[in-house]
Amino acid sequence: MALDLDRIRGLCFDVDGTLRDTDNDLVERVGTWIRPLGRFLTQNRIHSLSRRMVMAIETPGNTLQTLLDRLGLDASLDALDNMFHSNVKARQTDHLQMIPRTCEMLAALHPHYRLAVVSARNERQTNAFLEKNGLTPYFSTIVTSQTCRYTKPHPDPILWAASQMGLPPDACVMIGDTALDIRAGKAATAQTVGVLCGFGEEYELRRSGADLILAETADLIEILFAKPLVT
Repeated sequence: MALDLDRIRGLCFDVDGTLRDTDNDLVERVGTWIRPLGRFLTQNRIHSLSRRMVMAIETPGNTLQTLLDRLGLDASLDALDNMFHSNVKARQTDHLQMIPRTCEMLAALHPHYRLAVVSARNERQTNAFLEKNGLTPYFSTIVTSQTCRYTKPHPDPILWAASQMGLPPDACVMIGDTALDIRAGKAATAQTVGVLCGFGEEYELRRSGADLILAETADLIEILFAKPLVT
């Protein structure tokens, strides 16, 4: 498993589980729901059980989102979500942590590559996270679930991002934590990197055809800086 480094001019990042530690946030929430069982389970067991529960719903959830997208219902659901959460403090992004070393990674990559976000989240949620954490200036292109007719695993979001960056799709890399990210990248002829800091399992990422799998997103720096970079 390896990348053709000489081809790479643009990097497309998923958000949840890739830049944002959403998955651990979900694990903590589920843990609070099952904590009343604490007298029967250790804290480590509660965390392990919570993680397995979230992992169990990850794939069906992605499948449902893809189905709604193909039925043309995702835009309506996004509009309802935006309306419902517009004035709800609890939905603000204060509690959502970034994946470790995200800022350092983007700061290092930004002078050398064109960067894009390709997220299946809606525009409000995606932009709120990026702005809250000061990440917006790093990205020349932001693609959300509302940008294209179809979202991941369809290639449209990556093709659109490549076009906006002025690059051919095969000069881009799609970086994400799920099989949906890898499949979308492959369908767009981009190279793909799977990361294990979200909920994607290594075997799923490999089976989907990831060109490279990394423990954390920021490990990408070591790979890309292994060759001389044009400044």
